[in-house]
Amino acid sequence: MKKLTTVFIIILSITVAKAQQSRHDIDSLKHELTIAKEDTTKVHLLVLLSDLFYNSYADTCVAYAQEALDLAKKINFENGILKAEFSLTGSLMTSGNYPLALDHGLKLLSLAKKTDDPNTLVSANGTLAFCYYNLGEYNTCLKYVLKSLHIAQAFHLAEYKYIYIWQDMAQAYQNLNQPDSALLYAKKAYERSKNSNGESYASNILGDAYAGKTNYDSALFVYRIAMSLSLKRNMVTELVDSYNGIAGVYKAKDNFDSAAWYSKKVLAEKIEKSYPIALLKAVNMLATIYESQNKPDSTLKYLRIAIDLKDSLFSREKAMAVQNILLKEQENQKEMEASELKLQNRLRIYSLLAGLIVLLLTAGILLRNNRNKHKAYTLLQKQKLETDRQKEKTEFTLQELKSTQAQLIQSEKMASLGELTAGIAHEIQNPLNFVNNFSEVNTELVNELKTELKAGNTEDAFAIANDIKDNEEKILHHGKRADAIVKGMLQHSRASTGKKEPTDINALADEYLRLSYHGMRAKDKSFNAILQTDFDESIGKINIVPQDIGRVLLNLFNNAFYALSAKASDFAKVSSDKSATADGNYQPTVSVCTKKVDSKIEISIKDNGNGISQKVVDKIFQPFFTTKPTGQGTGLGLSLSYDIIKAHGGEIKV
Repeated sequence: MKKLTTVFIIILSITVAKAQQSRHDIDSLKHELTIAKEDTTKVHLLVLLSDLFYNSYADTCVAYAQEALDLAKKINFENGILKAEFSLTGSLMTSGNYPLALDHGLKLLSLAKKTDDPNTLVSANGTLAFCYYNLGEYNTCLKYVLKSLHIAQAFHLAEYKYIYIWQDMAQAYQNLNQPDSALLYAKKAYERSKNSNGESYASNILGDAYAGKTNYDSALFVYRIAMSLSLKRNMVTELVDSYNGIAGVYKAKDNFDSAAWYSKKVLAEKIEKSYPIALLKAVNMLATIYESQNKPDSTLKYLRIAIDLKDSLFSREKAMAVQNILLKEQENQKEMEASELKLQNRLRIYSLLAGLIVLLLTAGILLRNNRNKHKAYTLLQKQKLETDRQKEKTEFTLQELKSTQAQLIQSEKMASLGELTAGIAHEIQNPLNFVNNFSEVNTELVNELKTELKAGNTEDAFAIANDIKDNEEKILHHGKRADAIVKGMLQHSRASTGKKEPTDINALADEYLRLSYHGMRAKDKSFNAILQTDFDESIGKINIVPQDIGRVLLNLFNNAFYALSAKASDFAKVSSDKSATADGNYQPTVSVCTKKVDSKIEISIKDNGNGISQKVVDKIFQPFFTTKPTGQGTGLGLSLSYDIIKAHGGEIKV
């Protein structure tokens, strides 16, 4: 049996060596594949063909890797399964199938852990880091890269392993906005990669790092090195990365013609299926350039291509698939941790039982001498239990006192806010009363002026004219007062600049609450509602785009008042009394609350309208979904609000 195994390995080595000698002759490899039997040799040939197509046709690479994996599983060839998973994960990620790539990447890491081979573990962690990098999870990417680094250092692995680790670290730090660290590791990788097959890839990464430091001349120099090497070796994926890098540098230097030329070079490579993320970067660049040059037709053309690519790469189905995979992985990790904990607990129980047996033996020997001590201990335990009960009662009473105190403070806040609301209303009404009164007086003075002029009493006429002038000045003064108050409420309704600025979120919420309420009152004079606010004054100013957040608040307030109006209308129909809402049976109310929770700000908006049914809750943030009658709502308000809040790094929920 031993001799047979040895012969088998020798035959396999000869065949694989033959394949390696002809790795640049794809036709020769394909021919060998046609005559190969379904054994380990064919698995190696398929993996080798897959690797040869990686830098040119990722979709073809996927096909060969999948065939290799299927055959390896069929013949139960564990090493072949591992190699096929490496090729399949990388090619799936490059071709844009992110959910499937992540699934295979997690399986790959699981297989690598079973081998206990540090080289395999380093490569598997690096491959999974590549998956998270393309998914935009840069912190998670860096976590797996650092795992690779720790394994390589612990086992003193060969230097070439560090090249890939440094490249991955450079890319992760670049996207985590740490350009100095990115440049440090990119230079390390580049120096070690010179005169090797990986030089073009390392050059692109170094070019990205230089561009991140705005060292554009150095970036162009290494990008052109990468471009030259990629053209020479027919490495399409690295070539288009060079084109995109050069286009980005030229755009940063306002050389839009050159930037557009290199972006179009990417399109010319026909990489829709093999490297779609690079194509997306190029068309986004072209759309931005043509927009800045005021060329709407070209801008629209490339925006449409970009939208189609984004849909294929980042569709909701793919995002959900990725989330499901991550959740499944988390559950697997929890199960593993639970199993380890269960094993540890079992060992503890065994240790405890052993100790208990020893203790019982000792207790049996010393029982007679320790009876009195045991009685004393029992009494002490009873006293301790009684003390614990008293402590629990005291803590419960203290919690009740704190709760009562919090309610009193809350009531006081609400009373103060009610007075503030009344003051604002009075502040607006006051100048309007002055305007009305002085206008009426001026009307009477004009009539008197006419009478005096007819009578020829010029001195009295001049005196009346002076009075009219004084009144007009007072009307103008109080009109400006009212105008200032209204402008203060509407100052955030101008077009958004898109720039974040320090903003008093309490003032913003209060202004838009009143604006929405008066807007509702303008539509329906009979509508009245109670406005309740509870603002956390410790928040201060926060960095937001006030116009965008104002739109979110205004949309939520409008929805709240719409719901109140609908319920008030239903209530009035039932009671056959249009003023039924004013007699205490139903009082429309909107309440706003802000508070600081750790490092975040929470804004709560409530109303006592008809509410939202449970079956609708999951749909309200979907675009074009609305419960309003046709013509009264577009279904875009909450969807846009959702996007604005997400863009600010927050969340909105029912």
